[in-house]
Amino acid sequence: MLGNLQIFLFIAAISFTVILSLNLPATDQQRKSAEGIFIKVNGKQFVKDRQPFYINGLNAYWLMSMASEPTEKEKVSIALHQASLLGTNVVRTWAFSDADDYFPLQISPGFYNEKMFKGLDFVISEAKKNGLLLILSLVNNNEEFGGKEQYVEWAREKGQPISSSDDFFTNDLVKRFYKHHVKTILTRKNSISEIQYKDDPTILAWELINEPRCNSDISGYTLQAWIEEMSAYVKTIDNNHLLEIGLEGFYGDSIADRKQFNPNNNGVGTDFISNNLVPGIDFATIHIYPEQWIPGSNLMDQFVFLQSWIQGHIRDSDEILNKPLLITEFGRSCQNSYSIDLEVRENLYKLVYSYIYASAKEGGAGAGSLFWQLLVHGQDDLRDGYEVIISETPSSAFIVYDQSQRLLTLNNAFSIT
Repeated sequence: MLGNLQIFLFIAAISFTVILSLNLPATDQQRKSAEGIFIKVNGKQFVKDRQPFYINGLNAYWLMSMASEPTEKEKVSIALHQASLLGTNVVRTWAFSDADDYFPLQISPGFYNEKMFKGLDFVISEAKKNGLLLILSLVNNNEEFGGKEQYVEWAREKGQPISSSDDFFTNDLVKRFYKHHVKTILTRKNSISEIQYKDDPTILAWELINEPRCNSDISGYTLQAWIEEMSAYVKTIDNNHLLEIGLEGFYGDSIADRKQFNPNNNGVGTDFISNNLVPGIDFATIHIYPEQWIPGSNLMDQFVFLQSWIQGHIRDSDEILNKPLLITEFGRSCQNSYSIDLEVRENLYKLVYSYIYASAKEGGAGAGSLFWQLLVHGQDDLRDGYEVIISETPSSAFIVYDQSQRLLTLNNAFSIT
């Protein structure tokens, strides 16, 4: 016999499956978020048209590559439509793919695959249609999709004396390659809208690099210099859009006692405080994966870490940075015992959402979060254990939807004078 909760979830599964199968338009409220107004920052808050703007969103890194394939393009439309039905307002995705064997955007330094670029054009167009804003990341720290390893390899091929992938941050030729990519992306004219990316308010922000680390210089000086140089460069081309670094949130030497909050007290060459104090950086970011970062720990320790990680970074964003904080990745794998892991994951979502809401409600720096990651039915090859497929886990969908609605009430609560 089904219990009350099981009956609720069964009905919820049917309801969401029906809703998501309909070709419903984005609501007026959602559409307004992508109509001609750039999101700005006022102290610790994102603002839009004199109102605070709080973010509930998701990651879907695969959008550009799928959009470039005619047989896969529909999955992009479905995913972004589902995102709008969940009430989310921001999607983070890749604007890079460097010499990838299957889906290259940048084939070699300065040479681009127009098919992939048109895929990114389509992503931006579909996001606008569904009332969604985008965070576009410009390069990967890791070797997936090329990343900084591919950049330094290109420099090696030009005869540069490269010793490690961390030379990405210091080698003059590599930095020229990266700047050229930044300029190419920002000045791209969308083949659908005919609007240059730098002039398109559908884009919320640029991200300098996904999860930067520089283990060859734990002091943080190398990465600090790179952030200062590249943030200034981006702003010379595009002063419309917000800019963030792509940090996971690890502390460095600028406030030494903060390093105790790092997993196992380890540094990775970043400094959450000094990196985000760079004038060209508009808001701070963190990621959080407790079961990855403190392996072998029990569930209670992981949730205690999650609480201290989020609340500590909100406090520092409030009191030191005076900038909004966005959790741009969080999640938990369900690859082992699915039903048990799903319950743990959903409890993690609720905790993350509760800390963000509590800060936002008080006008604090906690401005929103983006879960990792949304997939749609038929994308089994992209499963990584962290995926949310709404038709499979409607209970997760309702948790996301509920957070969207709670933050929406705050968005409409008062105006900034």
